[in-house]
Amino acid sequence: MRKMEKIEKIEDLPGVGPALADKLMEGGYRDLMSVAAAAPGELKDAAGVGEATAKKIIGAAQEALDMGYETGIDVMKRREQIGRLTTGSTDLDKLLGGGIESQSITEFYGKFAAGKTQITHQLSVNVQLPKERGGLEGKALYIDTEGTFRPERIVQMARSLGLDEEEVLRNIKVGRAYNSDHQMLLAEKAENIVREDNIRLVIVDSLMGLFRAEYVGRGTLADRQQKLNRHLATLGKIASMYNLPVVVTNQVMAQPGILFGDPTEPIGGHILGHKSTFRIYLRKGKGEKRVAKLVDSPCLPEGECVFTITEDGIRD
Repeated sequence: MRKMEKIEKIEDLPGVGPALADKLMEGGYRDLMSVAAAAPGELKDAAGVGEATAKKIIGAAQEALDMGYETGIDVMKRREQIGRLTTGSTDLDKLLGGGIESQSITEFYGKFAAGKTQITHQLSVNVQLPKERGGLEGKALYIDTEGTFRPERIVQMARSLGLDEEEVLRNIKVGRAYNSDHQMLLAEKAENIVREDNIRLVIVDSLMGLFRAEYVGRGTLADRQQKLNRHLATLGKIASMYNLPVVVTNQVMAQPGILFGDPTEPIGGHILGHKSTFRIYLRKGKGEKRVAKLVDSPCLPEGECVFTITEDGIRD
């Protein structure tokens, strides 16, 4: 077997010749990291090999990249690479610890007209700003499951920030999903686009709408949650591997058994609750005002802030 230090590309992996490397490339596995992070079943289907061979290839890639344990100092150094994307509201940014964090899934949920889609539109514009203005100097990939993406709104927001409207629209890649399988496929294809283009933000608006429509009744719940778990794993891998933020919006339901307090809660169950790094509950205030409540975060305290939705976009 070839020495691990010489493994720098897919063709160097033991058992991978030129023909198999081409198959892996066609399947979206273009570097060692994408192979190392793959599941054996995924690699098996992409390369047309047995599961044992797939595990061997993945193991060799992981060993070549030294994907084992690391110290807390190493983790701290890696977290220094995290970028933060402004929402357009300084108060909302402050609530989120400085903005939308890369390497994470951030979920905004709330009733209709709470401002979820307005935020995703604003983030699609803001990500193109220079870093000194709170952007990430990149493009956005937008998976639209409800047909709510509006280029006219993007133009308004871009104009208010002094950006070239056509260029901003050109830098947003929109995929319209028509069922949950299509939605999952678009997320899987997103990795290739992220790798080849300067994509710095992935959005799914909304995450649960199609799943909710297709899987009705308790008898379908297990199948739905299994697919949802796989979908979120794909999105989480993209966020982590490519150091970008993934933002999803979510619908809500009312718990009839709650007599006191707000009965509103997000759909998606525990799987979505565990996979979302940050969860923000949005609700409508008076007029243009919206209230954002940070419900869950691994490092930030719960809190609330008020922001407004104006013609120019998201503001304080």
